[in-house]
Amino acid sequence: MGILAKIFTWWDGATLGTHLWASRAGGEHVGTDGAGNKYYRARAKASGRADGSYTSREKRWVMYNGANDASRVPAEWHGWLHGTYDDVPESHLPPARVWEVDYTPNVTGTAQAYVPQGALQRGGQRVRAVGDYEAWTPGSADS
Repeated sequence: MGILAKIFTWWDGATLGTHLWASRAGGEHVGTDGAGNKYYRARAKASGRADGSYTSREKRWVMYNGANDASRVPAEWHGWLHGTYDDVPESHLPPARVWEVDYTPNVTGTAQAYVPQGALQRGGQRVRAVGDYEAWTPGSADS
């Protein structure tokens, strides 16, 4: 797909337009997470409010390394993207605990997703359980 995919698609990484906008807007690379997603920021133009005050909020965004899936953004970077804190996440993280596991993205809808017995993807047949459910019918002997 190459360059055409970069121009016209948004679901498999950032488009060419996003890359151009980021470079033209003076986007500053802030950091990269363990999955290879890159995080940027750019100072927004000051805008006036009705009460005469001005606000200037920093624009923050992520360039995904692969498919655009918000569940691939770790919690600490999610907080930074939404302005929970101003500094990069590494300065706010406590030391890692022994029992902590590495971040894994949501696999729903992918080949790695859990599919239980009896699901349509597995043919829709499940193993009968002991004491399985039997539907009641009106007029049966046990009524």
